[in-house]
Amino acid sequence: MARKAILVIDMLNDFVDPRGALYCGESARAIIPAVRRLMEDFSRQGDLIVVVKDAHRDDDPEFRMFPPHAVRGTWGAAVIPELPVPQDAVVVEKTRYSAFFGTPLENILKEYAPDEVWVVGVCTSICVMDTVGDLRNRDYPVVVPSEAVADFDPEFHAFALKRMERVYGAAVR
Repeated sequence: MARKAILVIDMLNDFVDPRGALYCGESARAIIPAVRRLMEDFSRQGDLIVVVKDAHRDDDPEFRMFPPHAVRGTWGAAVIPELPVPQDAVVVEKTRYSAFFGTPLENILKEYAPDEVWVVGVCTSICVMDTVGDLRNRDYPVVVPSEAVADFDPEFHAFALKRMERVYGAAVR
């Protein structure tokens, strides 16, 4: 049986809760059941679950482009309560769009050696797409279930799905 890993990207209060600093809208709320189901499936099958979280400093340079969000240790940086993090999940904190930049993700995946990596969460056109690009640059086969990703902007969402499929070779389902 194929070894799989799932990266759950930024399913945090600041992105998915209406009170969040960078709320992605109802489309982000709509993916919660699909993300939860996938996390449960991966957990039940004994596959690797990596919960990837923005965890910015108070003075992060990203705040020149976006309002302050997901500051490490705050409510906004916490995973939404609708997605309980399984005990065996690995949590990776990031400060840039890609889940690889300045994190241990590359070593985690090398050690686990998945046959394919699934990517879910927000935002499709930013952190999801940049992470998928970095996965493909490392030759991992990637699956992006379209019902489990969301974005602020429907046009950017559609473009990102198309780009991940056509340029990166991800299986968009």
